[in-house]
Amino acid sequence: MIAAYIDEIIMFCAGLWMTSVGFGYLPLPGYSANPPLVRHFKWMGPMLLVIAIVLAAAS
Repeated sequence: MIAAYIDEIIMFCAGLWMTSVGFGYLPLPGYSANPPLVRHFKWMGPMLLVIAIVLAAAS
């Protein structure tokens, strides 16, 4: 059962991490200032969460 959803679980965890870093809840390891890539985490993280949820619901 869990093996069928392993991709979605990984995507969901990555989306949670990206969202947390993008909105400043967690620091990005190794960087004191926000590099330009972190700005994109604000929209990439929630998008990854939505994709993971849709794929889990579809399978």
